[in-house]
Amino acid sequence: MRVVLASDPEGSALKDDIAAYLEEQGHEVADEGEQADCVDAALKVAHAVLDDPASRGIVVDGYGAGSYMAASKVKGMICAEISDERSAYMTRQHNNAKVICLGAQIVGPGLAKSIAREFLAADYDGGRHQIRVDMLDKMA
Repeated sequence: MRVVLASDPEGSALKDDIAAYLEEQGHEVADEGEQADCVDAALKVAHAVLDDPASRGIVVDGYGAGSYMAASKVKGMICAEISDERSAYMTRQHNNAKVICLGAQIVGPGLAKSIAREFLAADYDGGRHQIRVDMLDKMA
């Protein structure tokens, strides 16, 4: 799977750890690099993922919140701020999230890799969840 990554300066090292891990796992990594601000990083990833609907995205900043807020403003983007594996899996499965945002001050490299693995392992269930996804799509 193609995974688009970007970070602000505070999340750069963790982004690089995740990118290396995903490449080891056989994923195609599109690294948008370190951006000056979490908003810039989130927008780069959100737009790249919307341009390639089969891809997923991961943004890393200090706490994950800034990236999440920025990506959520992009029309058609569903993302989540994540700090555990189960939420990473479920937000993809039930919410059709295409991007997750992580905080380098919240999760370490081991947990971040597990979060990325679970996010990419999940498929969107659709069905009864589509009502929620349609509601989210209308909001932004």
